[in-house]
Amino acid sequence: MSEMLSGAANGLVSGAPTAVIDIGSNSVRLVVYERLSRSPTPIFNEKASCGLGREVLTTGRLNAEAVAKALAALRRFRVLCDRMGVGKLYVLATAAARDASNGPEFVRACAEICRADVELLSGKREAQLSALGIVSGVYHANGVVGDLGGGSLELAELHGHKIGSGVTFPLGGLALQDTSGRSLKKADKIVKDAFAKDKHLDHLKGRTFYAVGGTWRALARLHMFQRGYPLHVMHGYIVPAKEMLEFVRLVRRVPIDTLSRIDTVSEVRRPLLAYGALVLEHIIRIGKPANIFVSAQGVREGLLFELLPEADRTVDPLLSATSELNELRSRSPAHGWELIAWTDRFMASTGIEESVEEKRLRHAACLLADISWRAHPDYRGEQALNLIAHAAFIGLDHPGRAFLALAIYYRHVGLIDEDLSPRIRELVSTRFLDRARILGAVMRVGYILSAAMPGTLPLAPLTVDKGKLTLHLEGDLAPLAGDRINSRVRTLARLIGREPVVVT
Repeated sequence: MSEMLSGAANGLVSGAPTAVIDIGSNSVRLVVYERLSRSPTPIFNEKASCGLGREVLTTGRLNAEAVAKALAALRRFRVLCDRMGVGKLYVLATAAARDASNGPEFVRACAEICRADVELLSGKREAQLSALGIVSGVYHANGVVGDLGGGSLELAELHGHKIGSGVTFPLGGLALQDTSGRSLKKADKIVKDAFAKDKHLDHLKGRTFYAVGGTWRALARLHMFQRGYPLHVMHGYIVPAKEMLEFVRLVRRVPIDTLSRIDTVSEVRRPLLAYGALVLEHIIRIGKPANIFVSAQGVREGLLFELLPEADRTVDPLLSATSELNELRSRSPAHGWELIAWTDRFMASTGIEESVEEKRLRHAACLLADISWRAHPDYRGEQALNLIAHAAFIGLDHPGRAFLALAIYYRHVGLIDEDLSPRIRELVSTRFLDRARILGAVMRVGYILSAAMPGTLPLAPLTVDKGKLTLHLEGDLAPLAGDRINSRVRTLARLIGREPVVVT
C-alpha cells in the first residue's frame, strides 16, 4: 500500500499528457490522458463520425468523402495535441484501413498529418488490445471479450491476465449494412454462418461477456434509460444475459424510431443499433453467458496498459485511482492510509465476515473518506456521494460504486437516510448497505478522534474485546474522551450489537 501511495504521489507531479488516436471504421477519436498510469484519467475526448468502413467490403476501397472527413479530423486533433502539450501520441488504425485497397495510401497520409507512426492493427492484434482493455478496467475478469466496431467484430477469451488467441469477423455494423444490402434478414444469415465456423463462443457458457464498442454502449444506454436505472455510468453496467436477449430482439424487430427513449442515442448511431443487436443476440444464444458486462475500456486503454511496466500492471486500478484522489483532495493523505490499518484491526476483532472484495472496497472507501472536506459542512455528504457515484473509476461494478458512495455519505451525515435518494440504495444488497452503514459509523469515530490528521489512530485502537466495543484512549490521548466521542461509539456499538466502552 505504501508503495502505491508513493508512486501516486510522485506520478501526480510528473509526466506529460499521453494521447491515442483511434482511426476506426465508423469514427475517428482522440483521447488525451492526464498521464500514463495504472488508472489513466481522460482530460479530453472527441470523436468525428467519418464512416470509413462504409462500402469497403463491396467496393474494396475507402470512400473519398469519408477519407476527407477523417483527414480533416486528424489535422484538428494534431493541433489540439500540440496545444495541450501531449508528450507521446499513439495512432491506431483498424478494419477499414486494413481491408481497403487504398488503405496503405490513407495510412501514409494519416502518419504525415499526425507526425507519428500509425499502427495498422491486424484482427488478432485488435482482439488482443481489446482484451487488455478489459484486463485494465475489470477486476479479475473472466469470460469472453467482444469488440464490435464499424467494420469488424473481435473475440478473445480472458481469464484474469491470461488472454486466449483472438479472432476477427467482418461483422461490424457498417460491414453488415454493406454486405447485406441493408437487409436484416440477410445480415442474420451472414452472422449465423460466420459463427458456425468458429469455437470461441464455446468458452462463454455461464461466464461473462464483455461488450466493447460504441454500438453496444449505445444499446446499453438505451436499455439503461428504458428501465429508469439510477446510475448513468456506462462502465460496469451489468445486465443478465436473458434480459439482454429479450431487449436486443426487441431492438431488431421494431422500427428504431418507435423505441422508448431512443432520443438518448445519437442519430448517427441509430441505423447501426439493429445490426449490433443482431450480433449480440447470436452471441447470447450460442455462447449462453450468464451476464453482459458493458465496458468503456477497449483498444486504446489496452494499448496504454501494455505500455506500463510489468510491476504497474498488477496494481489494483481502483486503489490506484482512489490513492490519487486521496493525495489530491484529502487534508492529510497519510491519514487515509492510517484509516485503512485502523479499520483492518477493527474488522478483524469483530468477527464480522468480510470477503476479499468487501475488504478491497473498504480500503478504497478509506482513501476517499476526506475528499469533500472543502465543501460546506451541510453538503459534504451529498457532494461526496455524487462525486464517487459518477467518478471515472475502473475496476469497479455499480454495486461497488454505490457502496463507496454510501459509506462516505454516512461518514459525513451520520446514519440519516431522510435526504438520501432511495434509488442509489437499490443498487446494493442488504449486506452491502449494512456494511456501508457500519463503515460510515467507524469513520465518524475515527475522524472526530483524529481531526483528519495522522498520528492518532495508531495509538487509539477501536476493537471488540470480550463482547464489548472498546476505544482505547490512554496516556496523553485521555483528554480526547468526551460526549461527542462517546455518542459516536454508542451509535457504532448499536449497529454491531455490542456494549460501548471508552477506556481512558
